[in-house]
Amino acid sequence: MTSQDIAAALQRVESVFHRRPEAAFHDDAPGTVRWESGLRLVATHANGKQVLTDMPGEFGGTGDQVSPGWLVRSGLAACTASCIALAAAREGIELQALEVTASSRSDARGMLGMADADGQAVYPGPHDVQMHVRISAHGVSAQRLRSLVEDSNRRAPMTSAFKNALPVALHIEVGDA
Repeated sequence: MTSQDIAAALQRVESVFHRRPEAAFHDDAPGTVRWESGLRLVATHANGKQVLTDMPGEFGGTGDQVSPGWLVRSGLAACTASCIALAAAREGIELQALEVTASSRSDARGMLGMADADGQAVYPGPHDVQMHVRISAHGVSAQRLRSLVEDSNRRAPMTSAFKNALPVALHIEVGDA
């Protein structure tokens, strides 16, 4: 799709949402993961696409697939990049390059349920989540591109989920395999 096609699509959907705000509410495609063996999992989208995950060898996995944490960081980066590309198309900016890298630092002891020296449980989630955006567009000022990235990041759903730390409702069903 060209930037003009994307901008036209956005205008159509925004017009619908102005007339019927309730049309904007939808259930997101669920992420379903099934255990294969060991630490190997298969994530399957409703459209049939699949992604394999496994843990690194240090944790007993094979290390030959991406880790679940990498998928989260990649999802964060992809969501932000998508929002930037949408905003650029909407504003008539022809991007020459766009790359978003999401990184974090984690303490693996938390995933193992270990305690720190003071006896407190180690936090299992990522610390110090960062995103680095590389962007360029001919004839567009650096300030306008920075503003585009900052505004897009504020509207990115996954960034918002990280910032707002949504509670996760856990429902457990135990039964025969």
